[in-house]
Amino acid sequence: MLAAVARVGETGIARGEDTALRLVLSLPMRADAADEFGANLESLYLWFFCIVFLHSWLTEFSRFRKRNMRYWRLDRTGPAASNGAFDLSRVTRLVSAIGGGDSNALATEVLNLLGPATSVSQCTVFAYEFGNRPRTVSVADHRGGRFLRDVADTYARLFYALDGNQRIVTGEAASQPGNSLVLHWQSSEDIAHEGYRQTCYATPNVSDRLSLLLQPAADIWLSVNLYRERDAGMFQPGQVELVESLAPLIGEATKHHYALRGQSQMGIPQLMLARLRSLCPELSKRELDALRGVLEGLSAAEIAEHMGVKPSSVVTYQKRAYRRLGISSQRQLFALCLANDAR
Repeated sequence: MLAAVARVGETGIARGEDTALRLVLSLPMRADAADEFGANLESLYLWFFCIVFLHSWLTEFSRFRKRNMRYWRLDRTGPAASNGAFDLSRVTRLVSAIGGGDSNALATEVLNLLGPATSVSQCTVFAYEFGNRPRTVSVADHRGGRFLRDVADTYARLFYALDGNQRIVTGEAASQPGNSLVLHWQSSEDIAHEGYRQTCYATPNVSDRLSLLLQPAADIWLSVNLYRERDAGMFQPGQVELVESLAPLIGEATKHHYALRGQSQMGIPQLMLARLRSLCPELSKRELDALRGVLEGLSAAEIAEHMGVKPSSVVTYQKRAYRRLGISSQRQLFALCLANDAR
């Protein structure tokens, strides 16, 4: 029976059915068992067709299972498209955008590369550096203007900690950079926080987001976020497969663009904050955000506006961070950041 089942996947239902019948007829049979053969044959055929149905269902399920997963690593990639062809001129433009003077060129060319086949209408590239809140590296919106840039800045200030990708960015493997790529899928229905869902999905008219995450160095993650509008519906399996096939190209382009342009955009406060985090890994995200505001010369009220909390909460975060660092003033904070020797 197992041999017959194995042949079903190779020869199809018609030949598999014939194989099963020949298998049954070849079974050794005693004379007193002949009367039972007719009854058992019907049961055997029933089992056979159940197995055929199960095989078909599992094949279909394997195509859609990734849709139900929130993130998965890309160990192997398939062809660039179902017919093996795509517009090479778009690839050329993507490569030309690496390290260019236009900060938004990279996201624009990713959008041009994937948009026509996947109905992706918006793209943002974020850098998650040293536990800081994310920094917007590149933005592209088919509508043009600053709207998506403002949405990205609001996300970076208020909502990034609620993002499902934090399981990847801050997970166990976050300190082990490598060449692996991770795809993360998130829909508006996955977001419980009303403000986050309204600001980053409902207002921009986004149905879902597919993110390509890569880690070029320790404590640094890059995320290429692809958004579809609600009118286009959610990502379909074939579109996800296309993104998977082009992920190595997009990932390498993003990594090299960040090496040439993204790191140079990192300001002195971010570098100081990276040093503080290395000195005291126990600092929380909120405490780091409060310290970042201090290093940028902002008042408690201004920091509170950026963090979406009350000024009194900012003072609490600052005092808590100072205790962890073993200091008691802003002057000591700057001295600690500029000191040559590590504690």
